[in-house]
Amino acid sequence: MVLSDRDIRLHLESGKIRITPPIDFNTQLGSCSVDFRLGTKFRVFEHSRFAYIDLRKGVDVDEIMREVEIGPEESFTLHPGQLVLGMTIESLELAPDLLARLEGRSSLGRLGIIVHGTASVFDPGWIGNPTLELGNVGILPVSLYAGMRICSFTFEELSRSTKCSALRAARVSTARPCRSWTLDADRSEVSRSANCVTKQPAHETTQRAARTRLISTREERLLA
Repeated sequence: MVLSDRDIRLHLESGKIRITPPIDFNTQLGSCSVDFRLGTKFRVFEHSRFAYIDLRKGVDVDEIMREVEIGPEESFTLHPGQLVLGMTIESLELAPDLLARLEGRSSLGRLGIIVHGTASVFDPGWIGNPTLELGNVGILPVSLYAGMRICSFTFEELSRSTKCSALRAARVSTARPCRSWTLDADRSEVSRSANCVTKQPAHETTQRAARTRLISTREERLLA
């Protein structure tokens, strides 16, 4: 079942959906979705240095791509046929019985801008800043601005909480990943690197640990 705007509000209030920083309900909440805004960091391919990508040899994103950062009022021009990785300003955290789907915006789609190639589903228990697979399938370059509404998320309830999400929650570090990038070769998707972390405030660490224990307890009861 896809959540309506009313249910999204209720889930935000209860903490089953966590979006940081908090959204502006007047401009970001739709009838059944939440708009996320474009961040300032991008990854672009170093195509002049690499003739091709061999997936059997593994992919080092830091080697084949370079990071480009723009100012909060600057634009990033996406050229026809170009694919880059972007990031949203907002971070997302899901409960173990919810999944999210990344969707494009029709106003950008009519210009040829896509926000994902294949990785549109965010599993239950997912935590982090969503990575965007930004592409231009049109015939004209398009300037994208930091802070603009770039994509939307819909949310769906599962029939019951998943077992693997509880395990994932139990593995969540008490430190928050920094904004670095890795490529998971097994799933062929971009994800956060947990190698670079910064300390969380003590109260956030305590709250996260409590949520992890609560999730694990609920899962044990459900799976008993």
